[in-house]
Amino acid sequence: MRTRVQKKPSKYLHRLLKFAALIILILLSVSVFGDYGTKDGEDDVDLSSLSAAKDAGPEMPEGTVLWKLGKHDGSAGEFKAAGSSGVKKTLSIASTTARSAELKSLPSGLHGETNPELRIQYELDKIPEHGVLFRVSIIDAYKSVPQMSVFSNRQLSGIIQIAGIAGTGSKYDFRKTYELYIPKEQLISGTNELTLRTARGIYSSEAEDKYNWWTWDNLSLEALKSPIKEPIHGSYTLTGTVVNNKQFYFDEGAVTHLPYIMKWLGVAYSGNIMRTSCASDVGRSCENMEEYYKVLKDYNMQAVALYLYTGDIKLKADGTLPEDAEKKLTDYFQKYSPYFQYYEVDNEPGLFNRSKAVNLAIAEWLNSKGKTIAPHLQTVAPGWAYWPGYSEDSCGNQKGPVKQCGDPDGWERDPKQRDELEAVTDLTNGHSYGDSYIFGQGGSFTENLKTFGGSVDGLSKKMLATEFGTSDSHVDAYQYGAKERTSAVFDRIMRAHIGYAEMFVQHAAFFKNFSLFKYGFNLEDHDPAATEIYYTKEGEESRVSIMRRLDLAYATHGAPLTYQISNKEELKDKLVYVRAVDTSTLEPLAGSKATSNKVLVNFVNFEKTEQTVKIKVTMPKKTEYEGERFGKGDTYEEARSYVTGRAASPELEFTETLAPGEGVQYILEPSSEVADMAPQGLKATAVKGLSMHLNWLEAPGASYEVLRADGPDEKLKVIATAVKGTEYNDSKLKEGTLYTYAVRVSGSGVMSEKTQITATGLVPLDRAGWKVTSSVSKEASNPAGAIDGDRRTRWDTVKHQASGEYFQIDLGAEHTVEAIDMDYPLSPYDYPRGYTVHVSEDAKSWRQVAAGKGQLEKTKITFAPVKTRHIKITQTGSGGNYWSIQELQVYSRE
Repeated sequence: MRTRVQKKPSKYLHRLLKFAALIILILLSVSVFGDYGTKDGEDDVDLSSLSAAKDAGPEMPEGTVLWKLGKHDGSAGEFKAAGSSGVKKTLSIASTTARSAELKSLPSGLHGETNPELRIQYELDKIPEHGVLFRVSIIDAYKSVPQMSVFSNRQLSGIIQIAGIAGTGSKYDFRKTYELYIPKEQLISGTNELTLRTARGIYSSEAEDKYNWWTWDNLSLEALKSPIKEPIHGSYTLTGTVVNNKQFYFDEGAVTHLPYIMKWLGVAYSGNIMRTSCASDVGRSCENMEEYYKVLKDYNMQAVALYLYTGDIKLKADGTLPEDAEKKLTDYFQKYSPYFQYYEVDNEPGLFNRSKAVNLAIAEWLNSKGKTIAPHLQTVAPGWAYWPGYSEDSCGNQKGPVKQCGDPDGWERDPKQRDELEAVTDLTNGHSYGDSYIFGQGGSFTENLKTFGGSVDGLSKKMLATEFGTSDSHVDAYQYGAKERTSAVFDRIMRAHIGYAEMFVQHAAFFKNFSLFKYGFNLEDHDPAATEIYYTKEGEESRVSIMRRLDLAYATHGAPLTYQISNKEELKDKLVYVRAVDTSTLEPLAGSKATSNKVLVNFVNFEKTEQTVKIKVTMPKKTEYEGERFGKGDTYEEARSYVTGRAASPELEFTETLAPGEGVQYILEPSSEVADMAPQGLKATAVKGLSMHLNWLEAPGASYEVLRADGPDEKLKVIATAVKGTEYNDSKLKEGTLYTYAVRVSGSGVMSEKTQITATGLVPLDRAGWKVTSSVSKEASNPAGAIDGDRRTRWDTVKHQASGEYFQIDLGAEHTVEAIDMDYPLSPYDYPRGYTVHVSEDAKSWRQVAAGKGQLEKTKITFAPVKTRHIKITQTGSGGNYWSIQELQVYSRE
């Protein structure tokens, strides 16, 4: 039930309300349980005074009750126990409120084995102009995340994801009212039929049926009196991920990949949320943070920030933050707070051995000073890992002789101590992986219920879970019968969060063992269009496919657009969902004031067989539309296409044939509103055979033109047209010629920045099989840091450079080489004051091929072509700086 809260209660009122809620819940629990968790024989109890979180989404319009089954009293006593004999499968409603005798023949919920379906027939004299809203209040459900599919006149209206606590051993209830918008196009004048049905997980077998059950308190249907602002699908859901480079860095590579990831996942333009966790203790972690935040604003996305490292903070005598910590937060907020909406107090404080007092001091600063700088800010409790004391489960980051997991030891597992942070923050939190969210001890779902003493209508605070996901080793519980168990476990944890959390962030886009996409390289040197799906297990569906399916069904927002299904007969009783929204109706985001003008049209197939959908969508304007379509594909380039010339009358037709579990999204806008944009990030690199490989970042348009000038004084001329992707190979060039390149969208006069490169015929060798050593011990400075593709890592001499120091490369096989680059842009004065280059076939007999002096930022060494396997670079000078190499490359004509 939608509860409107005017302001956050004070700490003392918060505790008083919790105490009152606990007393009433205890009274309610003194009842006799029927079969499958049904609660029988309870009195009518007024629950309106109990605390419930303010809804995350827009306010629902008022409605006129068409029918209502049961009382909203926390009891299913007026219904017949589910699974018992004589339970009706169909009910014809003649009046607004069903009689007591009729209710006694209806099931108290649905059960996948015994009563998987209920049909409710009702009359409409005329079709409600603004559609209807279905509400169902759930008071008990199994932990399997049962799904309630809802059909209006045999067309799918939606699938409600139900969070359940039964089977976890928790002594606390979880109750929640779910809401589902049913458009007028799914209604008829006369007799209508609303069908409620249990639905298995897409990977599960019939073995799951016995676990798919829930108990309801009451059900109702309302005719809306005004247009709805959001096609609510059970719950209002915001989600996203984190896109960073090498786990820590919000750099240029992260910035360029960010829009590609958000669009591919289907979360862009809807006000969804990303985690921006650049760390104050990691050098250059926040290097391109402002550009990153600006991209989020451009794509109408929110952010939950985490910045201050808490492991080394020593509080002042009065318990407040020291000046250096306050300065770090103040500087961060003054620079970036217009872009983010939420700030997270800490990350897994028990697991990382953090102080509760420090966490409380940060929360106090956020409430007093942070909200002064950023009045729109909402604070988020720490990302709870619910870690126990050290003796129960050890943790890292130990300092001194006392072994503990947090200060005090084990405080993160204690709901009373966690509640001290909950009392001074706006949103709760909780991390979970695999099926840990339902663990009796340490589960994000179960532990939050402990903190708040149960629930009346969802958790007592809105939840922003800043980490959820699965590792490569997680599998779904065997009893649910899934064959694709690594896919099923990710599907289930995300559906669970849809059921009980308002906002949640997947961990992470690029992260070993937890990743959405292939990882293990430097994003700064990677073409984002070549981003590729990471498959946890061969033959199973990827996390990307699962997340896209659920994002398109539950996490795209805006005013619903009218649509008509043309092939209704084919889609009768099929789990095929259509969601079309106008994002221009969304309120500007807090802080950034971001908005969107996109129309999103989504098609989602929850069936295990291929399905074809034919629809006509009434677009906001009678005009021509264009934009992007995302569907199947293992790479971004394969999944994305650009569509143009889609003329809306204002109706626009779509036909999609969807593979099992597939989701397809169109991101459209009027062609007249698509601004000419120059492609960004044009790069040219040499490839074998006097050729150049060009790549650039995408710009709105169906194709590109490539331009080239053959010499420093020549004009640019078009050398390629109708280039569909964001890369091009230019071949048969002349050695020694300086070439200038540019790119533009076909038909546009706006051109990219120019890039120049001289054709030499030299290409970098593949470093995959190299072995590197040096005159410095590996423990002091690892030579592999010079060839790992990351400019933030390096090899150095660990002291002022001196003659005789060397860096040696084993190429793994003989190659004919003639150039070496040593790069050190982040420490430009760490160049070798002098050098020699020797080569060898056996690393025993050496001959010199080059000598010289190093240069600022980069030293390029050339010499006559020589066939060799081993190369040794020796430093021959001395100076007050280290000799450092951040990236080293060897060039050949091979």
